[in-house]
Amino acid sequence: MWKSVCLRRATCLLRVAGGCSSKHNPQRCLSTFQLNRQPPWSFQAQAFAAPQYYATKRTSVLLNLCRTFKKDTKSIVDFPLSPVTVTDIKHYLRSKDIPFHDGHSCLHAPSIFCEQPPGGAGVPGRDSFFLFIDKTTGQFLCMETGVEGSWEDLQDCLEVMQKEGQTSMHPNVLLGYPASLEEQEEKEMELKEVQRIWSSAVPLSDLPDEDAQVVKTMFSIGKLTNATLKRFSVRFFKPTKSLVFPWFGGRDSSLRGVKLLSAASPDAGQVVYTEATIPRPSSYHNLFGLPLVGRKDTEVVLTGREVDSMAISQATGLPSVALPRGVSCLPPALLPYLEQFRRVTLWLGGDMRSWEASKIFSRKLGLKRCSLVRPGDYQPSAAEALAQGRNLTRIVKSSIPAAHKSIVSFKQLRDDVFGELANTEQVAGVKWTRFPDLTKILKGHRKGELTVFTGPTGSGKTTFISEYALDLSMNGVNTLWGSFEINNVRLAKIMLTQFSMQRLEDNLEQYDTWADRFEELPLYFMTFHGQQNIKTVLETMQHAVYLYDISHVVIDNLQFMMGQENLSVDKFAVQDHIIGAFRKFATHSSCHVTLIIHPRKEEDDKELQTASIFGTAKASQEADNVLILQEKKLVTCPGRRSLQVAKNRFDGDVGIFPLEFNKTSLTFSSPLKGKQKLRKVKPEKMGTTEEGGGGAGAGGAVEEMVPGGRKEKKEKVEKPKASKTTKAVKGAASGRNSPKGEGENL
Repeated sequence: MWKSVCLRRATCLLRVAGGCSSKHNPQRCLSTFQLNRQPPWSFQAQAFAAPQYYATKRTSVLLNLCRTFKKDTKSIVDFPLSPVTVTDIKHYLRSKDIPFHDGHSCLHAPSIFCEQPPGGAGVPGRDSFFLFIDKTTGQFLCMETGVEGSWEDLQDCLEVMQKEGQTSMHPNVLLGYPASLEEQEEKEMELKEVQRIWSSAVPLSDLPDEDAQVVKTMFSIGKLTNATLKRFSVRFFKPTKSLVFPWFGGRDSSLRGVKLLSAASPDAGQVVYTEATIPRPSSYHNLFGLPLVGRKDTEVVLTGREVDSMAISQATGLPSVALPRGVSCLPPALLPYLEQFRRVTLWLGGDMRSWEASKIFSRKLGLKRCSLVRPGDYQPSAAEALAQGRNLTRIVKSSIPAAHKSIVSFKQLRDDVFGELANTEQVAGVKWTRFPDLTKILKGHRKGELTVFTGPTGSGKTTFISEYALDLSMNGVNTLWGSFEINNVRLAKIMLTQFSMQRLEDNLEQYDTWADRFEELPLYFMTFHGQQNIKTVLETMQHAVYLYDISHVVIDNLQFMMGQENLSVDKFAVQDHIIGAFRKFATHSSCHVTLIIHPRKEEDDKELQTASIFGTAKASQEADNVLILQEKKLVTCPGRRSLQVAKNRFDGDVGIFPLEFNKTSLTFSSPLKGKQKLRKVKPEKMGTTEEGGGGAGAGGAVEEMVPGGRKEKKEKVEKPKASKTTKAVKGAASGRNSPKGEGENL
């Protein structure tokens, strides 16, 4: 009876978690409830088919990893038709007479999967509240039995219990359904690999003293004692010269996975660390150090690396756990394990990226109980602080509260300002590797900004922005695509071609290899297509930020948000409202939003300007960056396309550089040969320009940059005297490239 109820469910877990194909198989979806369901992996120390890059941003894989091909679709974010709220959850629990109390990020309730003691009447104590229900998504987890599922699944269980007059439900109702033969083989193969690696690895205390010292020096853990390494069950795997961090979990605290950390020195004096996990990172939900935490502990230090957790535990004696994917993501599935702590100190690292991640993660955990360790020269990562002989206890105690007031003085901002001045490269954001000229102008891709992108119809806006987003995703930026103009299959095909840099139609034998690698990028797609309501889109974006820590959202394009529901409403007012909503989302969610907007229809022989963006001036005013894809439609030779940065609020630099389209790989790239130059305006005195847009005033100098990086400075030729306002307005209106670069607002 229960099986048929589950099979008839309309909502599929895999569609929310990412991975359910259009040919949905309910039996396969039920298997997601199984505790140890993991994707196929095989670890090979010597021979391999193709390297897999299942590692964090700071790594370049040294381990030889490969896995069998499985036809799973790319991750899709499909927001439920009726999103659940915490008010709905509380109302439903009260209607079923289920006691609960508010936690930091979850509701706590007695588990229906634990048998009630005979004759146990009355309300159970809070110590027996083992069922944790996420306030944002409704996902539940029973800490005693390991049963987990969606809010709809919990409702189904309660309805069945009420109908059949039961007081509890056996865990096997959700855990006991057999997986397919393929999944069983994958699971067995994966467990064998984990066991083989773990049994082959040896504790560092069993190594000869000289070898153990070499290993500690290699991983910069010379100050960690053998007792600490043994307490955390850290081992050394000789075939790949890697540290092995175990994942113990489940109902019997069995070995469920491993993480291998390798070190290499490709350049003299620089060490590159490589992480690889089995299972893959998306399924590796290990809070390293959690088995050492007692049930009565109320304080914990959260770190981004395992070595940092061991350093804190050894130096301070405080409970410390490490996130499985570092600063890139805090999966909501881990939140129930952190509910017992009244104080959570986030010490994720010693750079600005760790600091930004700390502020984002503290929102999930609850601002009131979180404290943040600010990075700096005297407060590096925990392992570095231990190696330098610093007082880690004092650093933890000096952490600042995550919650802040609406009004602050410069005293509260002083350290933040100093941090930005001392870490200018990190503050600038993630750099593009495929578009170095764009990096030279914008300096990087930063969270919390709004970028408006426009270009003529048919010029390749979607193709360019897909490579633009792919580049960032390859650099570790969690990206969500909202393509309302073309369907996800076609978009994924374009991005896969750009990723492989070749026509896969002519090399189908390589498809599986490239698809496996592309599948591991932190890239997600909305399932919307065509006109959509802005409220639904924003709810989906917020849902994705919570689940996957999305830091970049691409919306293609704005016109599909406007719809046709209210034909009597001014379309410009609707557009302004939508742009304001995206601006607010970007700021509050600390997420970069790239918004594609079609331009007004211009004559073919005219270049686009900021004023060419469709609608009112609100789009360019609210945007932090304005990018324009220029195309000379009357020209057929190479160099007909170029990218213009018309506004840059970060530092005011604007410019334009040529693009060359490669039809085989569907990629854009700056030509490396020829005399085309990137003109970048660095004004000495700003004229009357749009805020942050950066226009050249009188007396400025034009710095011409060849794509290779060579700079040529030319003084501007003085023209007959004119007002600064007139010159600035003329440059902004024309947008032309004069031979000498005089007074242009590029």
